[in-house]
Amino acid sequence: MMSDDSPMQRGEQWLKSLFKLAGLSAEIHGDIETEAAFNGDSTEPDAYWLTIDETNFTAEQIKIFIGRDGDTLDATQYLVNSILNLNQPPEEQASFTVELAGYRVRRQAEIRAIAEEVAERVRNSRQEVEIRSLSSAERRQVHTYLKDFTDLETFSRGKEPYRLLVVRPASYR
Repeated sequence: MMSDDSPMQRGEQWLKSLFKLAGLSAEIHGDIETEAAFNGDSTEPDAYWLTIDETNFTAEQIKIFIGRDGDTLDATQYLVNSILNLNQPPEEQASFTVELAGYRVRRQAEIRAIAEEVAERVRNSRQEVEIRSLSSAERRQVHTYLKDFTDLETFSRGKEPYRLLVVRPASYR
């Protein structure tokens, strides 16, 4: 059982307060993150999944809270992580994933499919391939997923908001 001041409970309370300020009542369900990014590594004990219960929201409100390409959900997640980790010693910092209406689960599956397709293209062509339109968190997911593909290497190129991920053969020079 977690204490009342656990990172998960602080995350749940912070999100509830955010919705209250917007004039909405939302239940937040916290859980220890059970699925590693992609590769089956054990998850860190300080990785939390905060799911917003959309029961009281209209379809339009859900669409607004997720935003175009998940922008609003990403911004909310960034705020949760920044604010709740502010002035926390490194060993007490936590990683929060904010989920609404299954968006993160669907997007993780899409990112994995993109990574697999690009890996196959690079292997077949022996040329580097650039992946555009990924958030920094999504780029990290691809890096993490492809890190065990020893015949490939990944890196980011460019500056935000035009930063992209490059996948190329490991022997490519």
